[in-house]
Order: sequence, then structure tokens, then C-alpha cells
Amino acid sequence: MFLSFFPQPKLFFTSAALWSLTLLIFWYAGGEALGAYFGMPPAATDASPVIGVSVFWSLPFIWFYIYFAVGVLLFYAFWSWYAPHPWQRWSILGSALILFIVYFQVQVSVAVNNWYGPFWDYIQAVVAKTTTSTESEFYAQVASFAGLALVGMNVSVLNAFLVSHWVFRWRQAMNDYYMGHWGTLRHIEGASQRVQEDTMRFSQIMESLGVSFVDSIMTLIAFLPVLIRLSANITELPIIGPISHPLVVAALAWSVLGTISLVIAGYKLPGLQFRNQRVEAAYRKELVYGEDDPQRAQPVTVMELFSNVRQNYFRLYFHYVYFNVVRYTYLQANGIFSLLILGPSIVAGTITLGLLNQISYAFSQVSSSFQFLVNSWSTIVELLSVHKRLRAFESVIYDEPLPDIDQRYLERRDAVGDRGAAEP
Repeated sequence: MFLSFFPQPKLFFTSAALWSLTLLIFWYAGGEALGAYFGMPPAATDASPVIGVSVFWSLPFIWFYIYFAVGVLLFYAFWSWYAPHPWQRWSILGSALILFIVYFQVQVSVAVNNWYGPFWDYIQAVVAKTTTSTESEFYAQVASFAGLALVGMNVSVLNAFLVSHWVFRWRQAMNDYYMGHWGTLRHIEGASQRVQEDTMRFSQIMESLGVSFVDSIMTLIAFLPVLIRLSANITELPIIGPISHPLVVAALAWSVLGTISLVIAGYKLPGLQFRNQRVEAAYRKELVYGEDDPQRAQPVTVMELFSNVRQNYFRLYFHYVYFNVVRYTYLQANGIFSLLILGPSIVAGTITLGLLNQISYAFSQVSSSFQFLVNSWSTIVELLSVHKRLRAFESVIYDEPLPDIDQRYLERRDAVGDRGAAEP
């Protein structure tokens, strides 16, 4: 899966993580201030944030663009020299471009959050008649948001287009890699399905899951400092009392609770999804044989195979009942959790409407990032089942023992035949 697209995957991803961490630490340790030597100093700590789209071509942002590009090119140059790979432009430069676009999308969200504060304070003042305003001033405020929304929309379209092409290149790399070993792989159960359908599903899942994961990380990096800054206005949590950075602590604790709950509730689902693909493959295989051989796909055989499909689906539905109870209960409670935290401050009147909107938005962004597993668990379950099937392929290529679930299938097939082995 990964070797077909990335050079030496374990070393590559380890080096990518370490290099990213190094760049991040250096940026906050002095790299950001280094831009001052090139006429691009960071914004003053006590300066008000720039409101509107002009923030994206401000000097601090331009310096970050340069810093990011230099870091990526150095990493690409090293791997091009150390372990050249036919797909390195897409796997390294393409990945870096997607990371940058996702980061830019997150910065659009940060800019929108910065717009929330003064806009809603302005609305509160106008409604309370503590200030006067004209229609042109109001529409100027709205136009500022419209500019941010327009930028965000166009960047999202560009990102979706690029990610789709990037993922298909990965699928093409997997297809070429597996077909290069087809003589060895063709004897594996459901070999054709694994090459055609499983690589397609793997790439599609990675498209949605990978982008969501990167977006969560980037959102956390961008909004965590914002939430820490806004925590200065909230000094305590209900029941717990005064603590340091209460909003961050609350978001982390709530997300950990949800993640642990869903992992416990859904730990059986990956294996059931894997078996589901197996019984579907056995049923489809018999129907395909029946297209050319009138002796195959007889009613008794088809009924038996479809009964296996039915039994596995019903078992899957049962386990999804209690999983969904936990999942949807948590998600519904998540909608009001931030209000429960802010309740004492709202009742005491210590925060303005603009600050309330800023805190609520920043809190939702940070907690959503921490809740990546909660929001993506169903997709992760499907990915794990596809990964198991493709991993069996690679076990044959590398002459490694098959995974336990495949070994048990082969033992059952030798003992009772194809139809018996396909039973869930």
C-alpha cells in the first residue's frame, strides 16, 4: 500500500514527522522573528489582528509562505538524493501542497473568528443603542466577511480537485505494484476484488480520512493559541472551580471521554466489516462463474451464499446499535457542552456577545480537532477492514505469514471447501 507510493515508508514518515516537528519548534523558537532580517517582521504581540482578506498578504504571512516552501524543498531534495522513487513528486511535493492548502483553509477560519469579535460587539452596541451606525458601515462589516468566505470557497474547491488527483495517483501506484506481482497474488481469496475494489476503497477512504486528520492537526495548531488567549476571560469551570486554561482543559477532557467511549463501543466492528467483504466476495464470485458456466450459481448454492451475507449483515447491524447509541448521545451532548462551560460567565455578564461568539467558535474548532476519532470512527473501521485485506496481499509478496484471519479462512477452506469457508 504505502511502499508503492512513498519511498521507504517507515523511514519516510518518521523523517517527515521529525522534520515537521523541527520546523515547528524552530519557527516558534525564533524562525518567526527571523523574518525581520528580510523586512517581514512578525506582528506585535499587543497589536490588534488584521480583519479581512488583507491578512493573507501581510508581511508575517508572506514570511511563513517562504519558510514553508524552503522547508519542503529541502526535504524533497534529501529524499530525491537518498531514495529516488517514481512517484516522489506526488508523494512528497503533492502532499506538501495539500498540507499547505489545508493550513491556509484553517487560517481562513481563524480570520473569520477574528472578524466575529468586533462584528458582534458592534451589533450588540447598535442594538443596545450605545452607539450609532449607518447602513454603509453595517454592509462594510458584512462585505469583510464575504471576502473571507469567497477566499475560503475557492481554496476549498482547489483543495478538493488536488486531493482527488493525488489519491488517484496513489491508487494507480498500488494497482501497478500489485499487478507486477499478479502471478503470485492471483491465488489469494478474492484477488481480483482486492486489486480492483479494495485499492479503490482504500484510496477513497484515505482521501476523506487523511484530509480530515490533517485538517484536525492544522486546526489544533492554529486555534489552540487562540483558545488559550481567550481563556483569560474565563477563569473557572462549573463544579471544578478555578483552574489554569479552563477552556483547553475542558475541550481535552470532553474529547478524551468521547474517544474512549467510542473505541470501547466499536472495537468489534473492524473484524465484522472484514468478514462482510469476504462473504460478499464469495457471493459475487459464484455469480460471476455462473455467467459463463450454467452449472454454477445454482439456486441452492446462491441461497446458501446469500444466507451468509444476510447473517453477517444482521450481526453487523446489531453491533452498530449500541455503537450508535454511544456515538449520537455524545454528539448531541457536544452541541451544548460549551454553553454549560460558559454558563456562569454568561449569567454574570462578564463577557460580551462578540467574545461569546469567538470563544464558542474557537472552542468548537479545538474540541472538534480533539474529537477526530469520534467523528471518523465509522470510516476508520472501514479502513481497517480494507487494510487487513490488502495486508494479506503484501504478506504473500514479502513471503511473510498471512494474518490470522486469512490463515483461519484457508484452514476452513481446506476442510470444508469454498462455500463453507465463506460462512461468517
